[in-house]
Amino acid sequence: MFVLSINGNDTQVDVPDDMPLLWVLRDVLGLNGTKFGCGMAQCGACTVHLDGRAVRSCVLPVTGAVGKKITTIEGIGATDIGKRVQQAWLGIEVAQCGYCQTGQIMSATALLAEKAQPTDADIDAAMSGNLCRCGTYARIRAAIKQAATGQISLPQTVA
Repeated sequence: MFVLSINGNDTQVDVPDDMPLLWVLRDVLGLNGTKFGCGMAQCGACTVHLDGRAVRSCVLPVTGAVGKKITTIEGIGATDIGKRVQQAWLGIEVAQCGYCQTGQIMSATALLAEKAQPTDADIDAAMSGNLCRCGTYARIRAAIKQAATGQISLPQTVA
């Protein structure tokens, strides 16, 4: 039995010691926003925050998360930076298929928490482990820059 602090709430889980955090979140707790991509920490779809750091949950055993604060895509909007990133993603309409976007948002939020005004090189370094099959990298970079400045404009709705 393990107690995990997820999105500000303590949750008990009875899972094997070596179960990856990704499967605890998705299969045991029903937090399906974190995605399975490659299972080898290569694509970034499974990114969550562990004590504010972006980590790949597909290779992190549950025991590695005990005693740490876990933030998933379901909880990132509760932070100022996370909310700005999510709004910028919507404003620029980053997502196409959207599958990788939760991991992208989690990595971008961790970057902005560390560097409030990242350079292009900072963005490239922080986001290099997140793959997007649709190729929305230019929009991802623009959304990160917009979130950094706080000058976010949401798309206009058509009546």
